[in-house]
Amino acid sequence: MARIDDFLKALMEKKGSDLHLCSGLPPKIRIHGRLEPLPEEPISAEQMLDILHEICPKDRWEHYRSNLDMDFAYELRGLARFRVNYMNNHYGPGAVLRIIPTKILTLEELNLPPVLKEVCEYPSGLVLVTGPTGSGKSTTLAAMIDYINTRFAKHIITIEDPIEFVHRNKGSIIVQREVGSDTESFDVALRGAIRADPDIILVGEMRDLETINLALTCAAMGMLVFGTLHTNNAPKTIDRIIDAFPADEQPQIRAMLAQSLKAVISQLLCRTADDKGRCAVHEILLDHEALAATIREGQISNIRSIIEQSTGRGMQMMDNCLMRLLEEGRIPPIEAYMKASNKRDFEKFLGSEEFDRQLA
Repeated sequence: MARIDDFLKALMEKKGSDLHLCSGLPPKIRIHGRLEPLPEEPISAEQMLDILHEICPKDRWEHYRSNLDMDFAYELRGLARFRVNYMNNHYGPGAVLRIIPTKILTLEELNLPPVLKEVCEYPSGLVLVTGPTGSGKSTTLAAMIDYINTRFAKHIITIEDPIEFVHRNKGSIIVQREVGSDTESFDVALRGAIRADPDIILVGEMRDLETINLALTCAAMGMLVFGTLHTNNAPKTIDRIIDAFPADEQPQIRAMLAQSLKAVISQLLCRTADDKGRCAVHEILLDHEALAATIREGQISNIRSIIEQSTGRGMQMMDNCLMRLLEEGRIPPIEAYMKASNKRDFEKFLGSEEFDRQLA
């Protein structure tokens, strides 16, 4: 048994989400958002190399040693799968392993906004699920793909690095391709997907200009494209896409995005009030008669007004979602305050002692 397996079993026993390995430190696990050390000795750089080499796919080790960064999936047979990121830093090699639940939870089990079912039924367009690393984007997307898979007969292609949730075919045909193993890159896989007669494409990460351009092209061709970005709200998401392109190409990209964008679902995770878990909060922008003109004309600041005026359709601001969860007693005041854009609205909920203690 690999040495890292002991750390991963401890992670599962403590109901953690991530295992952090850094040369010169003992292993640490993240539990409900907080890092806690395991009762282990610090791991030297030489020991770390041995630990990482032990579970690395044989054909990928040289890639890591050359590039000092690598992603892949690792499985404890019969127990769990993990998304693995190898890296290198000032102290030596290290890694982060995130547990991937074996069961794909439904939209209802995740308590996600009901309007996401409507989004899953869009015939075409670009749907973006955004948020920082560790905010549950992959879990939300897996639930949305499973909803489609359960209810419709579609051809779904996913392009991921690495494959996290493994879908079995239900009503739909799902082809899952892993970058590095099944395809050279996201953009190469997207070019191939265009010729494979898909109804739906999931792009695990829209990392570069070429991938973003191809995703927009697929959406304009009549496919439903799901993608992710590391942005916190709808305006920043739209700006990020446009700013990825040279200035002379931006008018064309604005036009493509105005035509194709159907939804932006921004997600954050908050610690629950009982400190026993985390729950998701969302900002949701949906297609609207004013959205296309807003994007084409570069009036991105108007998007907040579109959301605020369309709450009856299922749109919502992140701060409003935080306020609702706070008033329901599901998240603590300091958590709402730290995640909010307009912090003044949340200051009145903070006792001065708690505020000072949490920010210390």
